[in-house]
Amino acid sequence: MIRVTENFRKIQDLLAKAAADAGRPADHIRLLAVSKKKPLEAILAAASAGQRDFGENFVQEGIGKIAACGRDDLTWHFIGHLQANKTKAVAENFQWVHTVDRLKIARRLSQQRPESMADLNICIEVNVDAEEKKSGVSPAELPDLAAAIAELPRLRLRGLMCLPAIRHDFDEQRKPFAALNAMSKALQASGLELDTLSMGMSADYAAAIHEGATMVRIGTALFGAR
Repeated sequence: MIRVTENFRKIQDLLAKAAADAGRPADHIRLLAVSKKKPLEAILAAASAGQRDFGENFVQEGIGKIAACGRDDLTWHFIGHLQANKTKAVAENFQWVHTVDRLKIARRLSQQRPESMADLNICIEVNVDAEEKKSGVSPAELPDLAAAIAELPRLRLRGLMCLPAIRHDFDEQRKPFAALNAMSKALQASGLELDTLSMGMSADYAAAIHEGATMVRIGTALFGAR
C-alpha cells in the first residue's frame, strides 16, 4: 500500500497549491477520501498516512468497514443516494450524511439517530444542473428544505453538496460551484449557520476550491481506478 501513502502526500500538495492559487488557507479545505469498493487495507494505509475522513456510497459495505477498522479516530461520511429503508443503519453508524434532498429522509435520520451519539452532520444535496437522472433538491426548493432540517433534533445542518455535470474547461467547472456557494451565502444571510461546501472531485477539485469548497471528495487520485 505504498502507492496509497504516496498518493496521499501528492494530493495534500495539490490541494495546498489549489488553495494558494485561490488565495485561501490550505487548512480550510478538508480531504474526504472516497473509499467505496476499496479494500480495508487501502483505507488503513490512508489512515496511517494521516487521512481521517472516509466516504462510503453503499450502506452495508460502509458499516462493514466501520466495524472492521475498529478505530475511533476516523470520521465516516455517507455520500451515496439514501433510501428511506436504509436511514436507520446510516443514523446509527455514520457521522455525516452528504446526500439529504428530502424532508422525509431528514426526519427519519433525526428520529433514528441514537441519543447517545453526537448530532448527525447533514449536507443538503442540490441538483445544480437540473439533471433529470440525478438526485438533489432544486435550488428553488432549497431554502424551505434547509429551514425545516435546521429545526430537527439530533441533526446539525452543516452545509450543501453538489455533483454537477461533467465539464472539462476550468472556467466552466467553476460555474456550478460558484452557484452553490451563492446559495450557501443566501442561506447564511437568512440566519442559518452553515460552514460546509462539499464539492469537487478528482477531476475538478481545483475549480471547486476556487469557488469556496471546504470539503473535496477524492477517490481515484488516492486509491487508483476501481
